[in-house]
Amino acid sequence: MAREQERFWHRVHGASFRARWSAFVSPGLEASAREQRETSRGAIRIGNEIRYTDATGTYLIEGELIDLKAKKNLTEERVAQLNRVDFAALPFKDAVTWKNGSGKRRIAVFADPNCGYCKRFEKALQEMKDVTVYTFLIPILGGDSPEKTKAIWCSKDNANAWLSWMLRGEQPAKPAAGCDDGAIERNLALSRKIHVNGTPAIVLEDGNRIPGAVGPVELEKRLQALAAPAGKS
Repeated sequence: MAREQERFWHRVHGASFRARWSAFVSPGLEASAREQRETSRGAIRIGNEIRYTDATGTYLIEGELIDLKAKKNLTEERVAQLNRVDFAALPFKDAVTWKNGSGKRRIAVFADPNCGYCKRFEKALQEMKDVTVYTFLIPILGGDSPEKTKAIWCSKDNANAWLSWMLRGEQPAKPAAGCDDGAIERNLALSRKIHVNGTPAIVLEDGNRIPGAVGPVELEKRLQALAAPAGKS
């Protein structure tokens, strides 16, 4: 694949383009095979986003690539692929975990205790039936987020401490001396690895993500779609 991409870059832009573009963005450019086939423009991956260039490599094009015949948003599909997470491989031992009902429907959430949208989403989750929620605490908002995160994680019942704070504003108790809070650093490293740029970041069992907080109705639709047989909505 790497050799195929290199030939693509030389064919479309010439040898000088890659060096010119590399000076503008961080290393790690990528063009998918489908994008190479379906457009004469270069498709460039920047983190977990897609941009395009003209045939000469002079202009950067921001926007979405639409297949009008198939009525598909190719950029949206590609970004979803880039953002997909191996749900089964997530380190659930490092997550605050709680469930409603049977817990057969699973959701992972990256959240900061001082995130207002996270609190809104946590309230929406309380309306969901038969869910298990794994919350990976990542103190990224500054202020007392690191201290609050540690206090919640180190609580004897961290799920209760998390819900008490997020739903009712009850401050967690100070953590005991010697508490092992290594999970917090591991969660931060994981969030960087999978390009979590804000909270809440929601991951469904199929590896797809939901950008930001959603209400219970929209979340239920997404969960039901996961459970539906292939080819049915």
